[in-house]
Order: sequence, then C-alpha cells, then structure tokens
Amino acid sequence: MTAEATEADTREQMGHRQVLESLSGLLLALFVAMISSTVVSTALPLIIGSLNGTQTQYTWVVTATLLTATATTPIWGKLADLFNKKTLVQVAIVIFVAGSMISGFSQDTGQLIAARAFQGIGIGGLQALVQVVIAAIIPPRERGRYNGYLGAVMAVATVGGPLLGGLIVDVSWLGWRWCFFVGVPIAALAFVVLQRTLKLETVRRENVQVDYLGAGLIAAGVSILLIWVSFVGNAFDWLSWQTGAMAGAGVVLLALAVLVETRVREPVVPIKIVVQRTPALAIIASLAVGMAMFGGAVFLGQYFQVGRGYSPTEAGLLTIPMMAGVLVSSTISGRMISRSGAVKPYIVAGAIILVAGFLGLGTVDHDSSLWIVGIAMAVVGIGVGMTMQNLVLAVQNSVPLRDLGAASASVTFFRSLGGTIGVSVLGAVLANRVTADLATALHVPEGQASTGGVSALNLKALPPEIQTVVHTVYGDATAHIFLISAAVAVIGVIAALLLKPITLRSTIDLEKKDDDTVVSDSVVG
Repeated sequence: MTAEATEADTREQMGHRQVLESLSGLLLALFVAMISSTVVSTALPLIIGSLNGTQTQYTWVVTATLLTATATTPIWGKLADLFNKKTLVQVAIVIFVAGSMISGFSQDTGQLIAARAFQGIGIGGLQALVQVVIAAIIPPRERGRYNGYLGAVMAVATVGGPLLGGLIVDVSWLGWRWCFFVGVPIAALAFVVLQRTLKLETVRRENVQVDYLGAGLIAAGVSILLIWVSFVGNAFDWLSWQTGAMAGAGVVLLALAVLVETRVREPVVPIKIVVQRTPALAIIASLAVGMAMFGGAVFLGQYFQVGRGYSPTEAGLLTIPMMAGVLVSSTISGRMISRSGAVKPYIVAGAIILVAGFLGLGTVDHDSSLWIVGIAMAVVGIGVGMTMQNLVLAVQNSVPLRDLGAASASVTFFRSLGGTIGVSVLGAVLANRVTADLATALHVPEGQASTGGVSALNLKALPPEIQTVVHTVYGDATAHIFLISAAVAVIGVIAALLLKPITLRSTIDLEKKDDDTVVSDSVVG
C-alpha cells in the first residue's frame, strides 16, 4: 500500500468529531508557538532592563528564536516524511517546554539568548508540523471548513499575546519570568490531548532525503553575518580584520549553501524554482516585507515603554491598531481576490501602503500624538495584511502541483529569514544610534558607560533626570529604523510591480506549453 493510500485511509477512519478532537490539540500547540513570541514583545524592555542587558542583547533575544525557527522549519517538514508525525509534534512540544523553562530561569541575557535559540527549534517544529498533520487528517476539499479555527487561533495569539505579556509583568506577584512559564501548561495540555485523540499511522515515504548540510550552511552563514552586523562600527571598525573574517566567512558559507542546493535531490531551497520570475520576485518582496514588518514591529513595544514611558500593559494596548490592520485587510483583500481572481493589484497596493505606513512612523518622536502613531501603525498593518499571504498565493498559482510544497515553503522561509535579518540589522542601527545620542546628551565620551553602569533599559534603577534623557533619546532614535524599514519596503514595491499580471486559475495543476505560457491541465468541478 502506498503512503498516499495509507493517509487516505487514516482520513476516512476519522469522523468530524474525531477530527475536531485532534484539531484541538494541534491548535493548542500552534497557539502556544505563536504566543511565545507575541507575549514577550511588550515585556522585553523590562526583561532586558532587569537583567541589565544592552540594546544589542535586546535584539538577539528576538533574533536567536527567529533564526533557529527559520533554519529548522524545513528540516522538521522533511522529518515528517520519514517518521511518525504525531511523535514529531510531541518531540517539538518537549523541546519548546524545555526552552521555555530554561528561559524563565535565566540569570543573565547570555543564558536567555541561548535558551530562546533552543526554544526556537521547538517553535519551528510546531509551526511546520501542525500544518503537515492537518493535511494528513483533513482532505483538501474539507479543509476550508476548518480554516476558521486556524484563523481564530492566530488572531487571538497575535492580538492577545502583547496584552497578556504586559499584564504579566505589571502584576507584582507574577513577574517577567512568567512570560516564559505561561506557555508550559498549555503545551503540556496539547501534548496530552494529542496523545489521547490523534491517531496516525507511521507513513514513511521512500527515498526521502533531509538536506541537513544545506540548512546548516544557510543558518551558519546568516548567523555569522548577523553577528557581524550587530558589532561592526561599535566593537570594531567597518574596515578591520574582524570584518574581513566574519563577512568573508558568511559569504563563503552562503556560496557553499547555493552549491549544495543545486546538487542535492531534495534541497531546503529549491534553486530551480526560486530562479523563475514569479517565485523570484515574490521571494524578494517577501524578504522586504519580512524585514520591514518584523524589524519594525519588534521595536514598537520598546518605543512605547522606553521612549514614551508607558507600562507594558499600556504598550500592548497601543499596538492593537497594527494587529487590527493586519486582520481586517487580510480578510477583506482575500475575499476580493477570490471574487476577481486578480492578485497583483492587491500586492502592489499593499506594498505601497506599507511604505506609506513606515514613512508615517518615521516622523514620530518622544512626544508625538498617539493618534498619529496609531494611524501610522494601522496603515502598516493594512499593508502587511494585503501582501504577506498574497505573495504565497501568487507563487502557488504559478507553479505545477508537484512543486507546490517546495515553492510555498521557500517563500515562507525567505520571509522568516527577512524578518530575522531585519530585526538584527535594525537593532544594530538602533543600538549604535542610542549609544551615540546618550553620550552626547549626557556629555560623556562615546563608548563610556553613560548611565553609570546600569542598563539604559532598566529605567527604574536610573535617576529621574537620566530617565528623562533616555525617554527622549529612545523616542527620537526609533524613528530612524522606521525610515530604514520604509526604504526596504520600497524594494518590495519594485518587486511587486515587476510581477506578471496574475489571475487565479481554477485548475488543480498547470501544464507548460513553452517558457512563458501555461495552460490548464484539469478543471475542478
């Protein structure tokens, strides 16, 4: 019996009630993976401040998780073709729980960064495997009826996470460590529910190869370059042997990764797909959107708390306009695209709106009207909602059925990679700007401990007069990274404009007639 037939039997044996029971465990796992990042976003300024960390370390607490989650996601997907999917989900949950516990007990920022990197492995597994298991238990024709549950979970995690994180750190008897502990009981419940309800046979596909070398080279190359970006201009000069060693090593590793990807049978990044016009442009746009969105959004919570002096709970509430913009625009644009079949106009419009939103945020300072900040955030959210998933849709519409998974995964991979790069680069820019501006404002030589050896993020430990200086410096400096985000988002606009006009096909697959034309193969219904 083939693997496909075995999975089909599994689907047929599971009724609607069983599917819902199994789905409940999967949704819990997906929820805890998503909220692990959003719950920390508003609490991070206080966390790093209490650990007396630096702005660079603030950035790497986020970057480390994104990097390991991005690098391991395709590996988890390949492992799902080799081993029992249920077991793999539970292994990912265990890794996530262990990473969460270690993060919660961290005594300094170095330990926290390492723990978050380990936690990212589990997050990458949960994000990849939940989708794989859902595909294994729900037939494609019925999958649409369950998409509402996925959307609801994502909405609650996206909007509720920052609020929950703010409440946790504002409640004195909890403290910031519970931002990491809060996901543990939810993850444990997901483990138990999956153990009791999910029934999947081990379906091992023949001749499946896991591209560990390619994934490792990509992760190593990107990591070295991000570490270089974090320290260049501060710990060492742009023209120095450290720059040559780190930048050179990163470029060599990525070149080797490209070489490997062109030779292995099942690459993490399929070169033959990503060099085609539509996938290539969609990937460039996704990189730009990911860099701008993740990079900009990560520092909004810091802007409201450190730059404006609001509490974590208030900061969570103040970020709602951007989340609302994402949810509303993605829903409305999705329905309009389904009616018209045209994708490109919405991608182009979304990319332009994204640039406009970041230009708006680029005008803010430490005493800007909250109405102006809120409107700019909502505009950014609308732009993200109109571009992010529609770029994946454009790629899915342009490749044959046999390449659908690889093409979709590549866009998602590069979007996450763009987010990782964006957080690291923008964090490095912000750190250097804040260091220089604090030194100027406090009349001390740049590079000296301008806040008396206490982290500038640890506001409660600073004298009132220095707190005022820190508020002003952070509030004003953050605008610069939003302007950089706008410049990066312009690349997304250019890539979107260069896309061919795209009309959603009503066929399952497509057949190539020549290099530039595709025609329908089979018509649904």
